[in-house]
Amino acid sequence: MSPAASTPAYRRLSVEERRAQLLEAALSLFAHRAPEDVSLDDVAEAAGVSRPLVYRYFPGGKQQLYEAALRSAAEELRHCFDEPHEGTLLPRLARALDRYLRFVDSHDAGFTALLQGGSVVETSRTTAIVDGVRRSAAEHILSHLDVTDPGPKLRMTVRVWITAVEAASLIWLDEDKQPPAEELRDWLVEQFVAVLNVTAARDPQTAALVRALASADG
Repeated sequence: MSPAASTPAYRRLSVEERRAQLLEAALSLFAHRAPEDVSLDDVAEAAGVSRPLVYRYFPGGKQQLYEAALRSAAEELRHCFDEPHEGTLLPRLARALDRYLRFVDSHDAGFTALLQGGSVVETSRTTAIVDGVRRSAAEHILSHLDVTDPGPKLRMTVRVWITAVEAASLIWLDEDKQPPAEELRDWLVEQFVAVLNVTAARDPQTAALVRALASADG
C-alpha cells in the first residue's frame, strides 16, 4: 500500500461538531484557570484552530464563549434528573445520582467550570444558568415526591440537599474520586432521607411525606 493510500482522509468538521469542539476546549480551560485568565488564543490553541475561527463561531468574544460553554454543560446536567416515575422513590433517586456522578466523572472539567464562581466574567446570565440547573433538579425531585405545592420548609430541604450533592461532587473530584461512586451515591441517598426526617420533626407536610415513603418502601 502506498503512503498516500495509508494516510487517513481529512474530514472537515460540521458546524455542530466544530462548535462542540470549541466548547469542550473552553470548558477544560475554564475548569483549571480563572475565566478572566483564559484568552481566545488559549482556546484556539487548545482546539488546534486559529483565533479567527473561534471568532467566527463566537463573534461576541470570550464572554459569549464562556456563557455558551456553561449552557452546554448545564443542559447535559439537567438531563441527569430525567428519571421515569416507575418504582419507589429511593431507587429512582439512586439512578438519577448514578447519571449525575457519571457526568461528574466523565466531564469533571465541565462540571467544575459550571459550578465555579467569583469570576470577573460572571454575570447575571451566568449566575442564572447555574441556578437554573439547581432549580430544575429541585423540580424533578419534588415531582418524584408527588408534591405539587411544596411548603417553604420542604422546598428548602430539597434545595439544601442539592447544594450538598454539588459540594460533595466537587470534593470527590478533589479527593481523586474517592470513595467509589457507588458508595458516594448510597451516602447521598441516605443523606436525603436523613434531612427529610429532620425537617419532618418541624413540618407536617414533610412528616406526612416521610410516612408515605416509609409505607411505600415497606
